[in-house]
Amino acid sequence: MRASSRSRPDVFHSQLETASASPLLGRSPPASANPQTLTEKIVQRFSLGLPKGKVVRSGDYVTLGPHHCMTHDNSWPVALKFMSIGASKIHDTRQIVMTLDHDVQNKSESNLKKYSQIEGFAKQHGVDFYPAGRGIGHQIMVEEGYAWPGTLVVASDSHSNMYGGVGCLGTPVVRTDAASIWATGRTWWQIPPIAKVTFTGTLPAGVTGKDVIVALCGLFNNDEVLNHAIEFSGSEETLRSLPVDDRLTIANMTTEWGALSGLFPIDAVLKAWLRYKAIDSAIASAMNPSNTVLNMRFTHSRLEELISNPLSADRGAKYAKSLFLNLSTLSPYIAGPNSVKVATPLAELELQNVAIQKAYLVSCTNSRASDLAAAAKVFKDAAVAGKVSKIAKGVDFYIAAASLPEQQIAEEAGDWKTLLDAGAKALPAGCGPCIGLGTGLLEPGEVGISASNRNFKGRMGSTDAKAYLASPEVVAASALAGYICGPGRYQKPDFIKGVIRGEGNGALGMDKLTSIEEALEKIVASADEIIEKAETDRPGDSKKAPPTTVTEILHGFPEKVQGEIIFCDADNINTDGIYPGKFTYQDNITKDKMAEICMSNYDKQFSSIAREGDILVAGFNFGCGSSREQAATAILAKKIPLVVAGSFGNIFSRNSINNALMGVEVPKLIQRLRQAFPKSSASAETTKGQAPSHQKEPLTRRTGWTFTWNVGRSEVEVQEGKGGEKWTQKVGELPPNVQEIIARGGLENWVKKEIGAA
Repeated sequence: MRASSRSRPDVFHSQLETASASPLLGRSPPASANPQTLTEKIVQRFSLGLPKGKVVRSGDYVTLGPHHCMTHDNSWPVALKFMSIGASKIHDTRQIVMTLDHDVQNKSESNLKKYSQIEGFAKQHGVDFYPAGRGIGHQIMVEEGYAWPGTLVVASDSHSNMYGGVGCLGTPVVRTDAASIWATGRTWWQIPPIAKVTFTGTLPAGVTGKDVIVALCGLFNNDEVLNHAIEFSGSEETLRSLPVDDRLTIANMTTEWGALSGLFPIDAVLKAWLRYKAIDSAIASAMNPSNTVLNMRFTHSRLEELISNPLSADRGAKYAKSLFLNLSTLSPYIAGPNSVKVATPLAELELQNVAIQKAYLVSCTNSRASDLAAAAKVFKDAAVAGKVSKIAKGVDFYIAAASLPEQQIAEEAGDWKTLLDAGAKALPAGCGPCIGLGTGLLEPGEVGISASNRNFKGRMGSTDAKAYLASPEVVAASALAGYICGPGRYQKPDFIKGVIRGEGNGALGMDKLTSIEEALEKIVASADEIIEKAETDRPGDSKKAPPTTVTEILHGFPEKVQGEIIFCDADNINTDGIYPGKFTYQDNITKDKMAEICMSNYDKQFSSIAREGDILVAGFNFGCGSSREQAATAILAKKIPLVVAGSFGNIFSRNSINNALMGVEVPKLIQRLRQAFPKSSASAETTKGQAPSHQKEPLTRRTGWTFTWNVGRSEVEVQEGKGGEKWTQKVGELPPNVQEIIARGGLENWVKKEIGAA
């Protein structure tokens, strides 16, 4: 192994100091008599103020002291929140990392001013800072050792899940949470239900980690892991077929699968990767003793501490559900168009000769040196008699490394030059087209294929364009050919008839044993209920109906919320649909403008249809996608006080509470609305959350129905139009502590008042 000759980027002085491991890591794990999942064990280590002997479980609310918290281009809005709540000093400067990565191509005066403000704030407070062009924040967190196995790391970005690829529990927070962490070192979290995903078999040649996660999103596309924490597992042989770069890709896109984290085990593959990083860091440090940036995090002593204190899920740990996927039966997969829930085997899509106009090898998902090498190999293999193969006529191929060090590795290997010689257009290391910012966005009517993580309608450009997702080699082959195709590296074995997947862990005997154990547990639980009922239901006891529980209503909070229902009949309306990504990092957007563009990527007519005081009702998994707070604040700017859905994306629910937007889940209402206002068969066959350009039915419908939420009684009443049926239903309680946050105008104002009272 050798140390790369690439230079080390300049950083602040605070990054050159010796870092000590978090004292939280020294805590002893709970007794094996109380088995925990790996997620629960890590949360246990980073929970603050737990009662003595408390063993954390899925469902518990905990106060977390994250090992690190990363913010990116949203650092200045976070700083404004931080200062507005009366804070003046960052609680723990070693905890905070700031990166500039999203809008790095934007050289406007306003963006450069914001970048300068972020850098100045970071320098003033002595926190670790990485400038524009250094790389995407998530990649920096991994390659610089902030995301360390067995720790809990958060970031104000939805793809924090990526840290799970190196055994670090990564999960997103929102801007207000980040400001709270800056000020206090802590935030709140409810441990989600935990799903176990077992891989069996081994990954075939020509199949990549991108194919694994695209297949998972498309084959398990009924919200199986929505708002869950995922733990991946498999045999030693199976996991050896998934190198760390593939794991990072899979963990990164568990966000698109609907999960809040995607955690891989701390196994031999990961330890070998860490050992290489430690050696590389030691050699680089010896070559340049004055620069010890990597040496302070990737060290042999830290690695030995990790190995000597192994961390893994306990045998007998409880999971909310278990799924499995046989990697040996997997082939290259493509997601789209415009949805990760639609996954098609490459072999089928190749037959359709789908022409493309743009191709992208960008983002934190698949732009590491290994990805660039895989793409370059496609062009090298296609070269004839030493003549460089070229990108197809009429196709623009954009490349941007995940970080500057990854680009430098590709340059040293010659892969970067191969791609440029083929006609690729280089962009600075950053998010760029993936978030819909900068050069090379999709124009109306165009088709693009990308190795990034999201292909939501309108995210990478026009809402009238189509976007597909694929592995780097498929993206490169498609750019070379001018239509969606692969490089021909995968050869399907004759015995493979389809992808083997399902519930359980993929081992028939173990699945039977698990089923028996679950059945016995249900019998015992049922017997306990019968005994408890017999003890409380004694002869002579009066039979009274249980009293209606009334929730206390705080002063200033409305007892009822009422309005006319406007119905957006789609599931999985994501945050890009609610608030277009191109506006996310423009901090000077007025409320009137936010109201105007609210829901515009879903329905351009929404602004003219919705009225002040309306109740917005949508389908299931409303607000999935990114962590942008504007998805909630734009709805408030439209003067809509309440959103009702079949279910919400977890990050949207958190943003709503933190920004004083009320929300309630009423699945029955969605069912009733869909019965009353059915879609045509052509419309019903379209992709969930998307609409064809020829659709004549309204995407947003004024229903004439009235919705009333009685907060105190935790009950909703629906009047189905004039003379229609009226019905009521119990809903979840809005407790006084949440009322208080909303009544004060959001978490920012609540924290401000708490600091003032201290």
